[in-house]
Amino acid sequence: MSGRVVTRLVPLVLVLAASLSACGGDGDTDAPATDQSASSSPSGSPSSSTDEGVAVTVTREGDSFTPNGERVELGIDQALVLTIEADEAGELHVHSTPEQEIAYDAGTSEHEIVIDRPGVVEVESHEPDVILLQLEVR
Repeated sequence: MSGRVVTRLVPLVLVLAASLSACGGDGDTDAPATDQSASSSPSGSPSSSTDEGVAVTVTREGDSFTPNGERVELGIDQALVLTIEADEAGELHVHSTPEQEIAYDAGTSEHEIVIDRPGVVEVESHEPDVILLQLEVR
């Protein structure tokens, strides 16, 4: 390819790359439902998947949380079971429609949520402000 052709292709490639990266969504945007099967997140993550639901363990130690921003795949109407191990009480916010709040005490507790719309839903703490999970609901 000549330098002239490459010079013309670079802006096109950059625009395409930017438009593809903007497709991630923000929890308020519904994505089309193309696959309703469930799978777990990448290996090495604190989540697991079964036919009934997906299980994720959330750990809070002071102002530190794990996981921290991990993406978890979840089917529409599939249960997400959160096991919360915390050294102090708090509250998680699930930015679904409608929004859900999960209050937890110090110690270990288990909470189940179900998302009935496709899209990306964030699960976060507001005190401190941390995004724990991004649920990719399909």
